[in-house]
Amino acid sequence: MSELKDRLRTDLTTAMKGRDELTTATLRMVLSAVTAEEVSGKEARQLSDEEVQAVLRREAKKRREAAEAFAGAGRAEQAERERAEEGVVAAYLPAQLTDADLTALVADVVTTTGATGMKDMGKVMGAVTGRVAGRAEGGRVAAEVRRQLG
Repeated sequence: MSELKDRLRTDLTTAMKGRDELTTATLRMVLSAVTAEEVSGKEARQLSDEEVQAVLRREAKKRREAAEAFAGAGRAEQAERERAEEGVVAAYLPAQLTDADLTALVADVVTTTGATGMKDMGKVMGAVTGRVAGRAEGGRVAAEVRRQLG
């Protein structure tokens, strides 16, 4: 079993003992998503830490999008709950790149690949995505690549 999944289970137990309702509900939801991922496909399997992180990133993104939708609909209380859940999930993910770090990383890749315009965006995105490794959302990366190539 992956270390990250073990940590999630241990933290769930701690949250339950501490009667932390938000953390308990969020970790249950995350572990449920991890289990669903493990049993999807033709046969059940154990997820690696990287695969568990991918599930966590997906869940964090769902919470972020739900918070935006609730806020747009004028439901501030639900939006705040979604943001709080995203915060719990984000604690298990690697630190996100700052805008300055992302800009520098993209600039480095643009120079090393010799990209000259938007026609090279796929090549640059492929190289940047490998180096970012889940530390920045794809939309942020694409926007920065577009800005520098455009």
